[in-house]
Amino acid sequence: MRRATMGLGAVLLVVALAGTLARAEPARVIGVEAKRFQFTPAELTVKVGQPVTLRLTSVDVTHGFYQKELGIDAEIAPGRTTEVTFTPARTGRFLIICDHFCGSGHGNMHLMVVAE
Repeated sequence: MRRATMGLGAVLLVVALAGTLARAEPARVIGVEAKRFQFTPAELTVKVGQPVTLRLTSVDVTHGFYQKELGIDAEIAPGRTTEVTFTPARTGRFLIICDHFCGSGHGNMHLMVVAE
């Protein structure tokens, strides 16, 4: 009887895990272009709990891409694509900044992520 109970428990565990994995949402992929002194798009709206992959490119110089709470810290080199994946854990507005000096307008270079 004990073996039958353990076997049934193992089957239920596998079924529960399979259901969880099947419901996992794939990452939403969004392209972001960096150039002096802006990110395009300037604002992104994402869902809490849904993974997001940003494909970052630069058309001119090396830019930074930083947001502490979302765990984002990347360098965007011209001619390369940099991918950053994150999953927002809460609703809110998160300001991503360029943290590599790229010229006189550098201080105004940012992108807003709105998590709903």
